[in-house]
Amino acid sequence: MQRNPQLNEKGELQHLLSIEGLPRAILLQILDTAESFVGVTEREVKKVPILRGKSVFNLFFEPSTRTRTTFEIAAKRLSADVINLNINASSQTKGESLLDTVANLSAMQADIFVVRHESSGAPFLIARHVKPHEHVINAGDGRHAHPTQGLLDLYTIRHYKKDFAALTVAIVGDILHSRVARSLIHGLTTLGVPEVRVIGPQTLLPTGVEALGVRVFHDMREGLKDCDVVVMLRLQNERMRGALLPSAQEYFKHYGLNADKLGLARRDAIVMHPGPMNRGVEIDSTVADGPHSVILPQVTFGIAVRMAVMSIVAGN
Repeated sequence: MQRNPQLNEKGELQHLLSIEGLPRAILLQILDTAESFVGVTEREVKKVPILRGKSVFNLFFEPSTRTRTTFEIAAKRLSADVINLNINASSQTKGESLLDTVANLSAMQADIFVVRHESSGAPFLIARHVKPHEHVINAGDGRHAHPTQGLLDLYTIRHYKKDFAALTVAIVGDILHSRVARSLIHGLTTLGVPEVRVIGPQTLLPTGVEALGVRVFHDMREGLKDCDVVVMLRLQNERMRGALLPSAQEYFKHYGLNADKLGLARRDAIVMHPGPMNRGVEIDSTVADGPHSVILPQVTFGIAVRMAVMSIVAGN
C-alpha cells in the first residue's frame, strides 16, 4: 500500500498538505496541541522556544493577508526566524521554476516552507523534492485544499460544541471554488460528525459532491433547519469563469445569511466564516457582528492551530 506522502515511516506528520487521508488520531493530536498553545497567546510574554534556531519561509505565490500574518505570528511565537518572500519581486517573475526557487531557499538552511499557490498540487510537488529534515505546510493550493483553515474551523467547532458526534453542520455558498470547504468536509467526516450539509445553487456545487459524504440542499431554509453550526463561504469571484450567478443581490436573497434564516437553526447555533467577508452578499452585518458569530475567535484560534502544526512537523 502506498504511504501517505504527509507521514514519515513511523506514521507521524512530516508535512501538512491536506486533511484528506489524515488519520483521526493525527487530527486530534493537532487540535489537542493547539489547545495547549491557546494559553500562550493569552500570556504577557507570548513566546515558547520550540522552534528556536529554525527558519520558516513563507512562500505566498497568491495574495493573502490573514493566513500569511497568522503563520508569521505563529512562527515567531514559537521563536523561529521568519522570512517572508515577496514572490512578485523574486526570481519567479524572471522565469525561475518553482523547484529551483525552493532548492535555493533550501541552500539557505530552511526548515519549514509554508506554501500558498494558485496551482492545485504545488505543495505536494515541493514536498516530494525537499530534504528529509525539511517540512512543507500547505497554506492553500488552487481549488484543492486549505488544511490549516479546515483545522482551525474544526478547533472552533470543538471549542464551542465539545462533541463532534452529535452535530449537524451546514456549509453554505460557493462550494465549487472553495478549498476551505473541501478541507473542512474531510475533517468533519473523519472526526465523526453524523450530518454535514452543503447548501448552494447548482452552479456553485461540484458535480458528485455527495461522494464526500454530505447532504445537498439548494433551498437555504430547508438546509439550515436544526443546524448546530453554520459555515458561510466567500464568493470566490476571482476564480469564477463565466456567469455563474445573476447578481450579488439575487445571491444574498437566496443564499445570504440574515437573522431570519438563522432563526431556523438551533437556538445555540454558531456562525463561522473563513474570511474575508462580503457583507451584504454572503452575510448580513447583524449576523456577522451578532451573538451567534464566532468569526473573530476563529482568527485567534488560527494562530494556536498553526503553532501546533509547525511544532508537530518540526518535532518529527
